[in-house]
Amino acid sequence: MTSVARAVPAGGQPPAGTRPAPGRSIRDRNRVVGLLAVLPAFLVVVGFMAFPVLFALYISFTRTNGLTYRWVGLSNYVALLRDPIVHEVFLNNVTFLVSVPLVIFVALVVSVLLFDRVRGWRAFRVIFFLPNVLSVAVIGIMFRNAFGYYGAVNQALGLLGVEPVQFFTDGRLAIAVIVLALVWSGFGYQSLLLLAGLTSIDPAVFEAAALDGAGWWKRLWFITLPNVRRVLGFVFIINVLYTFSSLFGFVFVMTAGGPGFETTTIDYLVYLKAFSSTNLGAGAALAVLLFLFIGVLTLIQNRVFRLQEED
Repeated sequence: MTSVARAVPAGGQPPAGTRPAPGRSIRDRNRVVGLLAVLPAFLVVVGFMAFPVLFALYISFTRTNGLTYRWVGLSNYVALLRDPIVHEVFLNNVTFLVSVPLVIFVALVVSVLLFDRVRGWRAFRVIFFLPNVLSVAVIGIMFRNAFGYYGAVNQALGLLGVEPVQFFTDGRLAIAVIVLALVWSGFGYQSLLLLAGLTSIDPAVFEAAALDGAGWWKRLWFITLPNVRRVLGFVFIINVLYTFSSLFGFVFVMTAGGPGFETTTIDYLVYLKAFSSTNLGAGAALAVLLFLFIGVLTLIQNRVFRLQEED
């Protein structure tokens, strides 16, 4: 028996004129189509996100009114780090962190009750999420009117014989009202996140614990909470980051940073520095510092909660 060997050029390349395998041409075509499909989104991201960020980084090293630019190096950063108002505002943000354990506690209680399917749990799930649908401006106006001098809260206090309270002329009371608004508006979304974590737990674990005589509190402490540790860590991280970067709407609508700078937050101070003065560079520099601080804070929290590690 004889065999006919097909000639293959050196290097393993197919002879000239040989057509590529059909599967390979389809893969190449799909790759090109995929790249063309994501190209518009990529251009949007570069145009509306990457370019503004890089431009803000550039003007943070300049003194500018938006028309003229004068390079000043690190002067804006040095001035901000020495500014006592920046120090005061940073402490305000630290004070607002009291809302984090409050909203997590309320969300955890609500999610556990929903997980246990208390009477009317379907309706409550919708009701608790409704505040998250409202915009920050609407929530701010609601709380500003409710806690105003002639608002519903003071009218209720008047019925009890208590004199009206000026909530927004006292910094501590104003912060308490904003914290209350944060908890009310945020616990519904956090509850759904925790509820998703609870539903991922194997029901057999709870059944085995019940058969062993573990009561509701023991099951909560030794089974429920350890199994949602990662979700709790994630919720804690996003709430801390929200406190440092997303309170602008509440502050702008409810107190405008007053009285004085007692309720001003860092993100609101960025707005004041950039658009209420003749130096946009100072606002950009403060935004860069805030970005770096949030990045470091995220890394620290991720290390503390060990979200990337396997159990």
